Amino acid sequence: MDFFSKDQTSLKICGVRAESDAVRLIEIGVDALGFNFWPNSKRYLNPKDAAWLKDLEGKILRVGVFVNQSADLPLRLISEGMIDVVQLHGDEDPESTVIFLNEGIKVIKAIGVKTSADIERAGEFDVDAMLLDAHAPIVFGGTGETFDWSLALDFKKCFPNTAVILAGGITPQNAAMAISQVRPAALDIASGAEVSPGVKDFTKVQQLLDACRRVL
Repeated sequence: MDFFSKDQTSLKICGVRAESDAVRLIEIGVDALGFNFWPNSKRYLNPKDAAWLKDLEGKILRVGVFVNQSADLPLRLISEGMIDVVQLHGDEDPESTVIFLNEGIKVIKAIGVKTSADIERAGEFDVDAMLLDAHAPIVFGGTGETFDWSLALDFKKCFPNTAVILAGGITPQNAAMAISQVRPAALDIASGAEVSPGVKDFTKVQQLLDACRRVL
């Protein structure tokens, strides 16, 4: 399955901190994993403790999540074979993606969505996928709050060539609704698939995966 394809909805589980969790998520068929390299995150993974990410190469799409960081760290983790995709989840400007795209690195940009102005701002970015999340300017995602999904539909209508990843408050209870209403390329889920920050709940993950596979 092509994670960035707009023909089906993939599942990305974000905030993975333990190698054992990553291995099990791969085994049950999750499409992508997110690793948060922002030190202020409750789900922070220190790059010095993440050498095991190299062992996942070729087994699953590995997404490194960065917040207002220089390009040095993501480029290094790419070169060391620890991640495959760069996700910018802070206040980065549209020029921030250029260095990665010029290197042939796929880029996801996350935008907190509150009004139509946020959708217009999202359209300024040249990226492989736009991750639309609930507006959380201090914590940069992971709040468990949803936003008005009609704004995601507006983005798809205005920018049909950019894949949409839907995040923010998605759980096993509303995942099927989110997919049927928005038809995103992927769901991105952290708190909705956890026991506690960074500790995954595999029953919830399986329910989320079932929702992605069931809704056509």
